[in-house]
Amino acid sequence: MTLFLLVAGFLLLTLGGSLLVDGAASVARRYGISDIVIGLTVVAFGTSAPELVVNVVSAIQGTTDIAIGNVLGSNISNILLILGASALIRRLPVQENTLRIDIPLSLLAALVLLPMGASFLSLPLDGPDPAALGRIDGLILLLFFALFLRYTFRVARVGAREDALAKGYGVPLSILMIVAGLASLVFGGKLLVDAAVVIARHLGITERVIGLTVVAVGTSLPEMATSMVAAYKKNADIAVGNIVGSNIFNILLVLGASAVIRPLPVSSGTVVDLSMTALCSMLLLVLVRRADDRLIGRRDGAVLVACYAGYVAYLFTAGN
Repeated sequence: MTLFLLVAGFLLLTLGGSLLVDGAASVARRYGISDIVIGLTVVAFGTSAPELVVNVVSAIQGTTDIAIGNVLGSNISNILLILGASALIRRLPVQENTLRIDIPLSLLAALVLLPMGASFLSLPLDGPDPAALGRIDGLILLLFFALFLRYTFRVARVGAREDALAKGYGVPLSILMIVAGLASLVFGGKLLVDAAVVIARHLGITERVIGLTVVAVGTSLPEMATSMVAAYKKNADIAVGNIVGSNIFNILLVLGASAVIRPLPVSSGTVVDLSMTALCSMLLLVLVRRADDRLIGRRDGAVLVACYAGYVAYLFTAGN
């Protein structure tokens, strides 16, 4: 039964990714909105829904120990595993604005978390535990998120494309495809995560490692399905924008909202994961900048996937 749920979740993710990419690209073409803006907003928010649901529920229930690990693990797997695997399928060109602004913004979001995690910005009124992301920290993250949205919609207004009237699906059908795709991604991701957690516990893997790997990768499966389908369909803007946007959403919106609901404790191990998150964004920036054609090539994809394999090996060695 567990194996059946695993397969069903994977199939739903694949279907959801295809529907979401096609529907979002159709809306972008019809209204003259660039694919990268759609990827950074609609697609990124939709594929970040599992992280948001998991973290908000965890914060409300007081099980805050998995909230930070879920987001950090998701962001690490987004860049190293998902973007790496997508680049292995097809080389991914990166737009100038994405290189100059969006990727640095995702790095900035990770760097903002570092002093918060080290409690340099946590205030006494945040809660009794100084080693925590407190409500003030959460409000700061949400403020950065509002500024990010303002910038993105400014880009949308000035980024009308010449192929705005290119053939696509009708607006009602496109919206239906987006909604159906998001629902399939969220439901499929839940099925797959639940099945994977059962298998992991059966194999005796610790809760910490489950949170940073199984749950984190599981809640990132919508991003994986969407980006890999987008890469296969030669829609690199959505593939790259989805990952970069999801990482920004995860830190600024998901962690920000979670910390406002309830302060999130930060352990010494979490600081290592915070540093790893920042290093991943930095690595992505370096890989793209060093390429004259601004491509994430297959060799870059292999490097990213290899780094993720090393990170998981470290977690299993240190965590168990």
